Parts: sequence; C-alpha cells; structure tokens
Amino acid sequence: MSLRKSPRAIARASAIGFTLVLTLAPLLAPPPGGSAMASQVEALPTGAQHLVSVGGSITEILYALGEEDRLVARDSTSLYPEAALALPDVGYMRALSPEGVLSVNPDGILVLEGSGPPEAIQVLQKASVPLVVIPERFDSQGIIDKIMAVGQAIGEPEKAEAFAAKVADDLDAARKITADVKDRKKVLFILSLQGGKILASGTGSAANGIIELAGGENAITGYSGYKQLTDEAVIEAQPDVVLMMDREGDLSIDEDELFSHPAIAATPAGKDRQVIRMDGLYLLGFGTRTAAAVKDLAVRLYDDEITN
Repeated sequence: MSLRKSPRAIARASAIGFTLVLTLAPLLAPPPGGSAMASQVEALPTGAQHLVSVGGSITEILYALGEEDRLVARDSTSLYPEAALALPDVGYMRALSPEGVLSVNPDGILVLEGSGPPEAIQVLQKASVPLVVIPERFDSQGIIDKIMAVGQAIGEPEKAEAFAAKVADDLDAARKITADVKDRKKVLFILSLQGGKILASGTGSAANGIIELAGGENAITGYSGYKQLTDEAVIEAQPDVVLMMDREGDLSIDEDELFSHPAIAATPAGKDRQVIRMDGLYLLGFGTRTAAAVKDLAVRLYDDEITN
C-alpha cells in the first residue's frame, strides 16, 4: 500500500506530528554534548539512493546539499523545505515504528541522535538496511558537525565541507551583531502554560542554545532540559523577555493569558509586556537556517542597540 498522501492529508499529518514534537520534546531531548563527532560517522554503502531522513535538520541539510532526489521518505518533524511535505511520512522521530520506516524500501536510513524509542532504533539497526545516527549538539559547532556528518554518511564530504564553511561564516556574522551589547537580556523560554503551570527551558536544550547564540542569557540555569517552574522560581529569575514558539490550537498562549499570570506579571518581562514569538522549527531546529534565526532573534531582543 502506498504511503503517498493528498496535500490535505499531508498538511494534517504534519500539523499532528509537529504538535507531538512540541509535547514530547521536553521529556526526550537528546544530550547536549552529543555522542559522536562527524569524523566518527560511518558512510552508507556506495550507491545508496533511497534514503529515509529522520530529523527535520537532516532533511534540510539534504536539500541544501542538492541531494533531495535520494529521499524516499521523511519523518513528521521534517516540515522544511515545503517540497519535503510531498514525501511519505514515516512518523514522529521519537515514536518511530520500524515497520513504517522499512515499508518504503530504503537502502539507507539517517536518524538524528535522540530519535527513538530505543527499542525501535535497535530493531532498525539489526535490519538489513544500513542506519547512520547523526550527532546533535545545540551550538554553532554542533551544526557544522551535523552538516559534515550528513555529508560523510551520504558519500559527499567535499560538498558538505563547502556548505559547512558557508554556514559557519553566516553563524559567525550573526553572533557578531551582538558583540558590543553591554546589558544582556535575560530570556525565559516557555514551552507551555497549560493549567497555569509554566513549562520552561533550563540549560542543555535547543532553546538555551539559540538564546546564547543570539546574545541573550537564559533566565533559568538551575536544571537541564525542560521542567515545570514554581511561581517563586519565575519571579526569582526576573526575565526581561519571554520567548515562545508561534503556534495555533490548544498549545497557543495569547498575551492576555501570559501577562496575567501572577508570576510573569511580577517580572520585567511581564511589566513591560515583552514577548517574542518565532516559528518552532526555524527557532529550535539547529539546521541550515539557524544563522538567520539567530540574527532575527538578536534583532528582536536588542532593537536599536545593535548594528545589523
């Protein structure tokens, strides 16, 4: 049975998949240090032309390298570029079904570190189809390593090296625009505000990484990953700005709800009604567009204080 879907079904499936990402990512975020370097990544067999990409940033990199014709399927976090939505969707990267991944008859599988569940990855690793795990780390070098790892895996290291050099230059340029900022903004990244409970990012997360790259300071440093905060912890953090993903539906948070929260209202961010919303994959994907996301966030954080 074909996995190809109508455009309407594709859009619906993508929205569902991205909602799952927003819901489950805090609990299952990969370790910030990564488990492999690009040089340690094995290459797929020569001639592998039917690839499954699991991880939105991997899919972005394959398109950026001009290797999209080798893709036969992608996971539900692979929402960019738009052309990728026409590919069969094998499911959410942290809730994979081995049968679903193998049903498209790939001859190579690229999975982002942290994909799962572990049992599914173990089954895929024991299958006859070669699988390569691409390392994940939430900083500039992590992005470069990821590009190089994808290039190594698909047998295009020279192409990846050239692209990685461009991305490195773009990241350096984006970071430099806040080099002269004296007073760094304290940023509170809120993932959800359901039932009045603030679920926020600590260190070791994609949110923490993008805040630091944009010249901000994470307002929460007492834990790694994402956890619910007490009102006292929010007030003590005294964030200058709230950062959130721009989204719709049950997980959306309007400004009245946000700034009427008693803990937020008692912070500089609440008193000045300072909130920044950005597309989730663009903001937290740590892929080919991260340099642009860093610049956009930096400009919105510091307005006229920086030269861009």
